[in-house]
Amino acid sequence: MIFKVIISKQAGKELERLQRYVADLCFAWILDVERRGLDEVKKVPSFHDEPCKGKLKGLRSIRLTRGYRAYYRIEKDQVEFVFVERVDKHEY
Repeated sequence: MIFKVIISKQAGKELERLQRYVADLCFAWILDVERRGLDEVKKVPSFHDEPCKGKLKGLRSIRLTRGYRAYYRIEKDQVEFVFVERVDKHEY
């Protein structure tokens, strides 16, 4: 199924502040979802697409780089790109 991807206000602001190559990876994922569909893009191993647990339950995450993860939710026939988070292994 082909999805339309919408970017939340928060995610849009975060994308503007990210390093260009990280934002480009995010936009590549968005374009891929709109062209090939979410089910096909989930199969791409480099994104590590997985459901979230705990306080983020209901969202899914993808790995943009080792230091950044992006979170989205599926709503009917669209994907809402919710936010991007910097992951620092020293803050666990």
